[in-house]
Amino acid sequence: MKLKLDDAGHVVVADGKPVYVYDDGKEAPFDAAHTMATITRLNGEAKTHREAKEAAETKLKGFEGIEDAAAALKALETVRNLDQGQLVTAGKVEEIKAAAKKAAEEQVAAAAKASNETIARLKSENGKLTSDLFSEKVGGAFSRSKFISEKVAVPPDMLQAVFGNRFKIENGKVVGIGLDGQPIYSRTKAGEIAEFDEAIESMVDGYAFRDSILKGNNHSGGGGKPGNGGNHGNKTMSRQAFDALDPAARATKMKEGYTLTE
Repeated sequence: MKLKLDDAGHVVVADGKPVYVYDDGKEAPFDAAHTMATITRLNGEAKTHREAKEAAETKLKGFEGIEDAAAALKALETVRNLDQGQLVTAGKVEEIKAAAKKAAEEQVAAAAKASNETIARLKSENGKLTSDLFSEKVGGAFSRSKFISEKVAVPPDMLQAVFGNRFKIENGKVVGIGLDGQPIYSRTKAGEIAEFDEAIESMVDGYAFRDSILKGNNHSGGGGKPGNGGNHGNKTMSRQAFDALDPAARATKMKEGYTLTE
């Protein structure tokens, strides 16, 4: 990216911030103070993580050579409870060892079974909660989006059918994912994840049939220019027919450039 200059060669400033022109022609002010604060915060977090790792490694050195923690704890308990007065013969010692080993194995097996059952139940519950959370957070973001309501000609659920799978929930926040598989970052807040509207606008900008879904473009009688999809924007179907389709079929219709009629 490069600084935007006016005809006199001076740097263009917006809201007190220098304006940069990105490689794709987009322009955005660069918030240096915010960027430095973000870098300082990230450096602090990296230091905290490194110190925590070093502390954990130091503690673990005291347990080197112990492979089975549960068995070690059981052995210590057995030793504490042994009455040396009962260890009359070597046979008695072996008997006690065998009994302790059997009891430990039975306890471990029972605990493992209970743990596996609990894990399976929690995975099932977590899967449902994750699905519900995704539907509420992502679906709500599409329905509340200012960019979609002001700039997009198709209903939010139709747009979600195409781009919904490019969002995920991280720490309770809706995060847009680029075609490279990485989170989409903000152009105005360097170092920060893009908010939903900025992320969906970026996705729509790169969509092959963008002109067929944006308001004022490629609509019958509107005088708009054809989009990248040629005559795809002239395809229409009723809202009732679209709602009857499954999500995959809706996405296909969107990609083919269909628009809805009431």
